[in-house]
Amino acid sequence: MDPVAFKLGPLTIYWYGIIIGIGILSGLTVGKILGKKRGIPTDVIDEFVLIVVPLAILGARLYYVLFNLNYFDSFAEMIAIWEGGLAIHGAILVSIITALVFTRQKKISFWDFADMGSPALILGQAIGRWGNYVNGEAYGVETNLPWAMYIAGAYRHPTFLYESLWNLIIFGLLIYVYYKVKVNKGSVFALYLIGYSIGRFIIEGFRTDSLMFGPFRVAQLISIAFIIIGFLLYYLLNRKKGA
Repeated sequence: MDPVAFKLGPLTIYWYGIIIGIGILSGLTVGKILGKKRGIPTDVIDEFVLIVVPLAILGARLYYVLFNLNYFDSFAEMIAIWEGGLAIHGAILVSIITALVFTRQKKISFWDFADMGSPALILGQAIGRWGNYVNGEAYGVETNLPWAMYIAGAYRHPTFLYESLWNLIIFGLLIYVYYKVKVNKGSVFALYLIGYSIGRFIIEGFRTDSLMFGPFRVAQLISIAFIIIGFLLYYLLNRKKGA
């Protein structure tokens, strides 16, 4: 698939950017709906998104570049995000830090904000994975399974599709917990860390383009850390009764 959607004079519009934009807008819409249940004003959510989106993109790119320094020949290549190369874990880490600072300044509950943002974030992730398909990246090893997709000269595991579908499942579960299950504040965020990371750990094992730290896949190491943190948070937050 051609990664270029269309051109406006000297300006080139890429499908990757369009898909990421759709993911952000979809997450923002869901976040505003969820925010009503916790009394979070929509203008506060808008303000946060304006701050966090550029920071998250910067974090995602920086994370990717740091683990691929030998791949780039120039600074221009390092900043060419329209060609792909955004590591979602970098975006998640930056978003959490930004939310901690933002909620402190606004004097609102971080846990309420994180619970609201978690389903919104994973929906955006589910949509954003299709940008990987357009750019021909984030695919898996060769396979002869019936659902294999022809990518990079061979039939391969469509790992971007696996993750997109997994994220949609987790999105549905988080929405159910958010509205229907009586848990303490912060529990939805903890379940996001657990749910997303379990899927990512498994799916990462099929990928051919993993960021590496020595012999280890970085995404799997981060996923293990997130799973442990998620379980600890859920336990600590729900030791006492009352939501």
